[in-house]
Amino acid sequence: MLSLGDRLGIDLGTATIVVFAQGRGIIVREPSVVATDGPDGRVLSVGEEAQAMLGRTPGSIVAKRPLRDGVIADYSVTREMLAYLIRKATGLRGRLFKPVAVICIPSAATSVERRAALDATRAAGAGKVIPIEEPMAAAIGAGLPISAPGGNMVVDIGGGTTDIAVISLGGIVVSDSLRLGGNHLDEAIIRHIKRVYNLDIGERTAENIKIQVGSAFELDEEQEMEVRGRDVVSGLPKTVTVSSIEIRSAVSECVSAIVEAVKSILERTPPELSSDIIDRGITLTGGGALLHGIDRLLELETGIPVQIADDPISCVALGTGKVLQEADFLHQHARSLRGYR
Repeated sequence: MLSLGDRLGIDLGTATIVVFAQGRGIIVREPSVVATDGPDGRVLSVGEEAQAMLGRTPGSIVAKRPLRDGVIADYSVTREMLAYLIRKATGLRGRLFKPVAVICIPSAATSVERRAALDATRAAGAGKVIPIEEPMAAAIGAGLPISAPGGNMVVDIGGGTTDIAVISLGGIVVSDSLRLGGNHLDEAIIRHIKRVYNLDIGERTAENIKIQVGSAFELDEEQEMEVRGRDVVSGLPKTVTVSSIEIRSAVSECVSAIVEAVKSILERTPPELSSDIIDRGITLTGGGALLHGIDRLLELETGIPVQIADDPISCVALGTGKVLQEADFLHQHARSLRGYR
């Protein structure tokens, strides 16, 4: 028995943190945003409340994302954010027994970045902390038969990273991790709107544009939407109309980088596993999988069937939940903690 406390699975995402509790399912889903006040960085709010403050705060209050490209950029703020989420997940029980936590880490994270994530989770109130690579958790959460002999390919497009892996017999055979994800698509849209229309927009507006008219492949019916922001020249509020065609062009460089990374992994995959992938296809997970047409583009470029997981945003967290149920798996991965304590 690992602990008398709760067992939590934590998807520490750049855009969203999802917490899974064994026996209860996903109980917390909050934006990875923290609002701080004053020079001492006192935390005012976390999650949805803090996200509502992005771009709308007075000078003394700062709303920011403490995670960047899938790893911790601000340790102390991340620790406070995790502490808030763990308290929310465990309630009074968390004060008596420290929970066991499985935490997801990008496959290309350095040993320093990995150690920072483990230390921050322990400092936030967790007891034993067990790391698992994001593409492995995503594959488990998507229901892929990873323990069987045969190739399973998963592409997890998150907010800050894209993790690609071929998995067989419960292990990662070949993988890659790009420091590129949904947030970079938002940044590309912000740059495009400013360059073409001399209009400044914020992160939330860019994300809404991506969701409503963003695409990676031609739409059956192209769309338009109104965008409001601040005119760079006059400084006054301004409204413009953007089309799905121009937004697709704005994000094409980022999308192409993901496609090329997938091709690179396929080129490095052993022939027998390549044959399995042709039969089973490529599975997309993560919020980026919801970009219109990303599956069609990948299928066209690779010639391999591509399917989007049933609940792509929750796959990583659901994967940690399934890991929590496997005591042998926990015991095996607990050994890897020795180098990070």
